[in-house]
Amino acid sequence: MKIILLIMIGISLLNADFTKIGNIVKDNHTKLEWQDDTLVVSMQWEEAITYCETLTLDGYTDWRLPNINELKSIVDKSRINPAIAIDFKNTDPFMYWSSTSYVDDKSYSLTVYFKNGYLLRDTKEGYNGIKCVRDAQ
Repeated sequence: MKIILLIMIGISLLNADFTKIGNIVKDNHTKLEWQDDTLVVSMQWEEAITYCETLTLDGYTDWRLPNINELKSIVDKSRINPAIAIDFKNTDPFMYWSSTSYVDDKSYSLTVYFKNGYLLRDTKEGYNGIKCVRDAQ
């Protein structure tokens, strides 16, 4: 059962600066690089952490599951279905995992619902999408 934490993310990316290079979207402001090679891969939270930590994409092996602040940074509230920066071409309007556990109950993790950009929480046993991230050098 999904428990909805109805918090709107008040972020607009109208002045954002992203660059799509191959299977990666680079945020030129935060210097984070995002996986954008495939549509949603759905798995449980612990599997998502392992998936990112073992991902090799465009020659990089230092991927990880983003924390909630990093994941919120690519939300574009001016868009819906998906509410994500336009440079991302492979994002379904589903919930995506963050590595951030819910403070009041560690069996939940915070997620972003890219249909509308809302911040939610879901049990770590649930199945959600994944966008791996790495620190650009």
